Amino acid sequence: MIEHTELIQPEPARALGALLDVPVPGLDEGLPLLWHWLYLLDRPAQADLGPDGHPVRNTVLEPPGPGRRRMWAGGRVRTRGVLRCGESATRRSAVLSTQDKQGRSGPLTFVTVGHRIRQSGRIVVDEEQDIVYRPAGGSVTTPAAGPVIPPETGEWPIEVTPTLLFRFSALTYNAHRIHFDRDYARDVEGYPGLLTHGPLQAIAMAEAARARGCAGDLVFDYRLVAPLFDQQGMIVSAKVGPESVTTAVRDRHGRRTAIGTLRSEAT
Repeated sequence: MIEHTELIQPEPARALGALLDVPVPGLDEGLPLLWHWLYLLDRPAQADLGPDGHPVRNTVLEPPGPGRRRMWAGGRVRTRGVLRCGESATRRSAVLSTQDKQGRSGPLTFVTVGHRIRQSGRIVVDEEQDIVYRPAGGSVTTPAAGPVIPPETGEWPIEVTPTLLFRFSALTYNAHRIHFDRDYARDVEGYPGLLTHGPLQAIAMAEAARARGCAGDLVFDYRLVAPLFDQQGMIVSAKVGPESVTTAVRDRHGRRTAIGTLRSEAT
């Protein structure tokens, strides 16, 4: 288990608001869903980073073997209060489970990491993140584009550019090179472009739900279902149902890359 404590400052929240052009709540309101990803970050020594930019030692999540490629697959977040700026908070992180499976491209290792954030003597965020490690080598083919499907009423288009991806990487202290180093992403990991962060897509889904009035103590279950590259665009949706809000990310051609469901903690 790794524990980290820091004072929650307003500047990262303001930076995210400027990045996505979304409203930043007042300091007395607490941070929106998933904005805790800007705080209590791991800041490994440069010597502890592997060739892909992820830490390989002295971290709660070490790769299961040399050269394995890391992918964020999804997760579950439960808020039990709000994380407030101006107060200290503590995050405790630990590996909850590890499972090896055989995939089409070879052996896959699924790791679930748990994070709990406490502030003012109570748990305000209870989270599980699902990470997948795949073998080195191979390539990912860009799916056939097809016709462009313009954003429908209620959908939120976000222009994905190298600048956007770089700035989000900086905000979250994420040195994974697939998000900002095009040569590395293409020539080493076999991607056809820069990969849009899974957490960025999840935050966009949560923000689309917030824009529709989804607030309070929430449970958010999300999955990344296909890779999203910078040249494909990002269009976000949130639909309010009687008991939950369903969210999704698609590219400009209609191909879904992420899905999520939000519900009130009380339901």
